[in-house]
Amino acid sequence: MDASTLNSFVNELLTKSGDIVRPYFFNRDYSVDRKSDESPVTRADKEAEECIRSLIQKEFPDHGIIGEEFGDENKGAEYTWVIDPIDGTKAFITGSPLFTTLVGLLHNGEPIFGAIHQPIVGLRCIGNNQETTLNGEVVTCRDTASISQATILSSSIRTADEYQNGSRFTALAKSAQVFRTWGDGYGYLLVASGQADVMLDPIMNPWDVLPVIPVIRGAGACIGNWQGNTDNWESCVAATPALFDSVIGALNDA
Repeated sequence: MDASTLNSFVNELLTKSGDIVRPYFFNRDYSVDRKSDESPVTRADKEAEECIRSLIQKEFPDHGIIGEEFGDENKGAEYTWVIDPIDGTKAFITGSPLFTTLVGLLHNGEPIFGAIHQPIVGLRCIGNNQETTLNGEVVTCRDTASISQATILSSSIRTADEYQNGSRFTALAKSAQVFRTWGDGYGYLLVASGQADVMLDPIMNPWDVLPVIPVIRGAGACIGNWQGNTDNWESCVAATPALFDSVIGALNDA
């Protein structure tokens, strides 16, 4: 697949889905429903995913799709798109711009292209494992090598206790120079663009993590699950190369 054509198509997906999401932001004139897992969903989530799906189906009818709101189609396809129309719906419904739209492409199950879009402030971070751009300009991660000098982010302070070693997580957060919950896809954008050093998610869904992998790798940062591996993506740690191993060690018992 031609890289230039792919980049142009993904930008079209981001532009058109962003046009749908933007009018709903900071606008209480819509209902918030609860899914079976009690996570929130809005008309903006559903309409944005429908838009992205429709464009993919028209351009690449033989490709598969994995989407948060409308499930899977064309399972087993060589190429599969992964969509999270609003990653950070809790932020979105409370008027915080720390949400993003995530779009990724897998080839035989491996992430080869990803995009993180914040449509309110106009940030587009796009990566292909070798290079990452922010609004068209090449970006790289920071070179921070000490946890005591690091800015560490996480989507939540609660989920580490539920799904991982909570005491280890708390100790790591306390040892950082800065710890904040500027999380979800926006946190990975901050790591990739050199604004933060570490992003942590103790529990993840495929649509949360697969699109950000090529973005993080393209920026020169490391990414793996909570144990530092890539054999499953039910959790995620992204960090500068000099910090990754020490962060993984700090999160886990020897």
